[in-house]
Amino acid sequence: MKKEKGLDGKGQPFSFGFCDSLLAEVAGVGLDRLHRDLAAILKAHEAIKPVAERLGVEAPRLHLPGFAYCHLAALGAEIVFPENSEPKPLPLLKTPEEIDHLKEPRNYLAAPLIRERLDLVARLKEKDPQASSSIGHLFEGPLTTAMLLLGEKFLYLCYDDPARAHKLLDFCVSSALNYTRAIVQTQGEKLEPGPRGIPDDFAGLLPPALFQEFVLPYWEKLYRGLQATQRHLHSELLRAEHLGYLKEVNIGCFDPSADQYLTPEILKEYCPCPFTLGILSWHLRDMSADKLEEFYLKLAGFQPAMISFYMSRLQEEEKIRRLLKVAREWQE
Repeated sequence: MKKEKGLDGKGQPFSFGFCDSLLAEVAGVGLDRLHRDLAAILKAHEAIKPVAERLGVEAPRLHLPGFAYCHLAALGAEIVFPENSEPKPLPLLKTPEEIDHLKEPRNYLAAPLIRERLDLVARLKEKDPQASSSIGHLFEGPLTTAMLLLGEKFLYLCYDDPARAHKLLDFCVSSALNYTRAIVQTQGEKLEPGPRGIPDDFAGLLPPALFQEFVLPYWEKLYRGLQATQRHLHSELLRAEHLGYLKEVNIGCFDPSADQYLTPEILKEYCPCPFTLGILSWHLRDMSADKLEEFYLKLAGFQPAMISFYMSRLQEEEKIRRLLKVAREWQE
């Protein structure tokens, strides 16, 4: 296969990282402990260093595991941490009528889980001043937040009671912005113009016919509130029919991640902006090292803005080594 230059005249960019599941494995601890146990976090970051050295990559900076539900926790939603599994939020609202009584908290940092994670970050920084200040993702996108707050009832609300659906989406955006400002201020900073991304995995649950009413206005409001100079979007349930709408809100780069409906071929034909592609966990599980190399070259042929892959299990080390080799060759 002939090596093509990217749109900027350079080779194929790639990103690689270690999954939290791998850090838990090398440390011999449950994934849930990495969210709440300082000793487990420190042990995991020490244990991953030899793996990083063997692969010729930098070891991850000391950090809390990825956590998507800070905004929900700040609103009062309960987050459960199943043993050796990913955290799971429970719906805050039992009925649509409760939307009418939603109020933003006076102090977004008062929720016990937010205080706990802020304390953990402070203790990590005592160990290493270069440790990450992040306690997790700032927010989920408007549609995803609405779904997590109310459950699948929200989808019916868009048809049966659109006024309440809009009311909840407005709340999701305004509270996300206010939470973001609060958490940024704790770091002695303020929200400045810059590149911004929105993760809205559940947006694709709404058909394209409803996008202009229930999705695009809220993306626009959130990007504007974030003072986004470049707009990035992550969503995993969009179909080809949704892609044209990305142009209407000036998305600069689209990350479909594990979207089951969007093949590279569909993205190349229908996506109106640069997009990323990835080698996913099941690709690494099911493909041989040779097949993974072939797959990487196939993805590179679509000239994505980025090809990403992550190591989630120790037994994948040789496959990752091979992928890193081909990725480095094609990045040059």
